Amino acid sequence: MTALQQPARADGPIRPAVRVPFPVVDEVARHCLQEEEPETVHIEVHLPGRLDAGRLRTAFAEALRRHPRILMREVSGRWYRRRYEWELTAEPDVEVVSFPAPGRDALRDARTRALTQAPPLSLSPPIRLEVVEGPGPVEGSEATDAVGVQPRGADGPQPRTAQGTVLFLTINHTALDGPACLRVLATAAELYGGRDNSPAAPPTRTTQAPPHSEETPSNWAPPARVAPGTPEPSPGNGMLVTELPLPHRPKGSPYTVNDQLMVTTALTIAHWNREHGARPRPLRITMPVDDRPRDATMPIGNGTRLVEVPFAPEELAAIDPAHMPTLLHRTATRTRALKSLPRPQLGHGAALLTAPITPVSWRAALTRGLRRAAAPWTSTTLLSNIGRIPYPLDFGEEAGRAHAVWFSAPARMPRGLTVTTASTAGRLHLALRWSRALLSHGDGAHLRDLFEHYLHTTEATP
Repeated sequence: MTALQQPARADGPIRPAVRVPFPVVDEVARHCLQEEEPETVHIEVHLPGRLDAGRLRTAFAEALRRHPRILMREVSGRWYRRRYEWELTAEPDVEVVSFPAPGRDALRDARTRALTQAPPLSLSPPIRLEVVEGPGPVEGSEATDAVGVQPRGADGPQPRTAQGTVLFLTINHTALDGPACLRVLATAAELYGGRDNSPAAPPTRTTQAPPHSEETPSNWAPPARVAPGTPEPSPGNGMLVTELPLPHRPKGSPYTVNDQLMVTTALTIAHWNREHGARPRPLRITMPVDDRPRDATMPIGNGTRLVEVPFAPEELAAIDPAHMPTLLHRTATRTRALKSLPRPQLGHGAALLTAPITPVSWRAALTRGLRRAAAPWTSTTLLSNIGRIPYPLDFGEEAGRAHAVWFSAPARMPRGLTVTTASTAGRLHLALRWSRALLSHGDGAHLRDLFEHYLHTTEATP
């Protein structure tokens, strides 16, 4: 059943507000909020045409109603309460959709706001949609700000002019994640354009027996950190987005594009660390796994579980192209094994830590203390591969269908760097996001170049 086929809400008496205790992921995130590095997820959708402001506001408001779990705000409470709670609201507390003034810097400024200004948890819903029209030239590699777009191909940077519309969806990650909000945006696209935005069928995977266990680096040893580059004095996150060709994969390969991206990320960081004189150490890369359906029944909230993919230093030494298929096959075995293991979203320890036995303020202090103590054991980086965008994101004849979609995940220290990828229209859309306490824009551009190089090396055939 598509969004347009769903029955409208029945009118009736106002129901009492529904309250929902914070799930484990939300509570841990709420404990660890920092003003210097807001926990935002940014989604950037590029459309070829223009949108009508009134129609979009109406469509998005109705999409929120059709996914009522997104209409929530944090309930204030006393220090001795046992839980944080969400209150579900019948209508938004604020106008979610805004249209910033167009201009040469409108695109850059919208990206900056997505990194520095989190929608408040106290107002429903904790998201913001900005519509930037006709942003003008897209910055090339000469951009000096930390949020330049880097369209690239086989011949290097290819600056282009964006004449259409860019949608910026900024999400407070304490409440929601990117895939859930993309589901809401797909419903809004269908309501706006009148065209079917049902998700495409997931790719068919060959059923395989559970992989055999193998020797992997110990999780008890502190993993490698991303070596510091040229830190910037201002706090917060920087970001660079780029467009790359999808990597080639021989037909019948035992590994996926996700495995190629995992190997690319590991090799990129290993190379960066060698350049900066860091001692070789095992890498651990956090990978979100999302098992939710993509149709209108998709649960809204923070729905991914996290697993960590290990790499030994010797696996990532100067890689011989002849050995690349072996590394890819080994990585595929690890990722399949990790995905198949049943596990709470943040592990068993987080579930115990958030048990409502003591006041939530006490648990908050304990969680922050444990986070600081466990910093040396935090994974090296996070790779979030959204994969092929499952929805057309078709807003009708005038606005058109999305031809590029970028995501970015928070990059707080001690990781300090996250890699987020998605594919649309046969292209790979990569976002590198970093803590300014660790890296500068120039560092991000170099990491982008290394990523592009190693992504190409994963195309090696046996």
